[in-house]
Amino acid sequence: MSEIPNPIREPEVKYTQIFINNQWVNSVSGKTFPTTNSTNGKKICEVQEGDKADIDKAVEAAKKAFEFGSPWQKMDASKRSALLHKFADLIVRDRLYIASLETLDSGKAFRDSYVWDMATVATLFRHFAGWTDKIQGKTIPIDGTYFCYTRHEPVGVCGQIIPWNFPLLLFALKVAPALACGNTIVLKPAEQTPLTALYAAQLIKEAGFPPGVVNVVPGYGPTAGAAISEHPDINKISFTGSTEVGQTIMAAAAKSNLKRVTLELGGKSPLVVWKDANLDTVVEWAHQAIFFNCGQACAAGSRTYVHEDIYDEFVKKATARAKAKAFGDPFDTKSEYGPQVSQEQFDKVLELIESGKQEGANLECRGQSHGTEGYFIQPTVFSNVTEKMRIGREEIFGPVQSIIKFKDMEEIVTRANDTKYGLAAAIFTEDIDTALTFTSRVKAGRVWVNCYYKSSPAAPFGGFKMSGIGREFGEYNLQAYTEVKTVVMKTSEKL
Repeated sequence: MSEIPNPIREPEVKYTQIFINNQWVNSVSGKTFPTTNSTNGKKICEVQEGDKADIDKAVEAAKKAFEFGSPWQKMDASKRSALLHKFADLIVRDRLYIASLETLDSGKAFRDSYVWDMATVATLFRHFAGWTDKIQGKTIPIDGTYFCYTRHEPVGVCGQIIPWNFPLLLFALKVAPALACGNTIVLKPAEQTPLTALYAAQLIKEAGFPPGVVNVVPGYGPTAGAAISEHPDINKISFTGSTEVGQTIMAAAAKSNLKRVTLELGGKSPLVVWKDANLDTVVEWAHQAIFFNCGQACAAGSRTYVHEDIYDEFVKKATARAKAKAFGDPFDTKSEYGPQVSQEQFDKVLELIESGKQEGANLECRGQSHGTEGYFIQPTVFSNVTEKMRIGREEIFGPVQSIIKFKDMEEIVTRANDTKYGLAAAIFTEDIDTALTFTSRVKAGRVWVNCYYKSSPAAPFGGFKMSGIGREFGEYNLQAYTEVKTVVMKTSEKL
């Protein structure tokens, strides 16, 4: 990993206020909240705590920026594209600092922050910059004395609520497509990880976006998040997080003003290892599928199904790989993952690990906390797991691999689909018929074959069932941020 520079271990925190109308302001209430270093549990700094009053101010700014005749509303699509590209340039310019700030605030491994997250942020903005002048309507042939066409217009003010596991990456995934379509934004970052979204807000201003186009209000879910969900002047909401919170947001959106909703929620994704798979290769793929980002990924391959013919050998190799895993200090570029994001997550994961022990799974590897401070958990492997166990059916969101045995296609399809989730799935096999059968029958929004986590800004992502509503990334994402207007015009009879 020689391409990774040395991180800034103590990056200066430059912005801790609320960003409204391209200005930094304190909360109306005067309240603040702490954001915490998850490697030691100590406070990094205090951040202004937005709530309903601050959301109201942000919405007013966003409404004004969206008004007919405003600089943003009149802006040519190619100019919007240039602004998105400029923001991407600024991310690249400040990549080392932002990646270091992301690691400080979230605890994720610096090498992931730098190599994966920051590169993806810039790529997402460039991808959607290319769409600004391609959001086009159609002409529709009807009675010859009429002219019929469609317009794809921006939805309006968009409320966006993002989680803590990929703070700036998900900022980009929400903000870039909304701006490409000409919307304005009120965004709430996760209270656990607000710092990079706040820095990005300053880059929005530096890039030249007009005041009010993007507003960032840090705060808590039950206050600031609820105010976004319930606000009658917000036209669309996009949320990434837990299924339970997604249900609350959807209910509030329906009750308030039927605002459009995109939800990317939880998962318990099956990763299937067929009997003809190359064991050494698939062990590594399966390992990364669950341990990447400390297991804190909605699409994690958290149910590892292995064919009975190769099950024992797979367990042996998977356990050896987990035991060899480098983890710990997230600023050490050799660390593959750091701590859980918070005390709450730390306690939840350890409690689920304990449930696996109590319910009869075989603990093959570690299964405990690590160190005397911070929220570190050892890479953990369980075998002989069943779906009756909590670790076999609940989303753990931690570094815990659950390995389950199966015998044939009918069984694996039934068991893979026997969950309320349907976000992702994968199969590893050398047989094309096996791959196609599984991919056609599994209920998941994205299915990988002989790989995992491979993606593209153009490839849609989202879930079946209780894993969400709608799709993000690419052209499909744009549909969520536009309204289709049909115009029918009576023409002269002479035409």
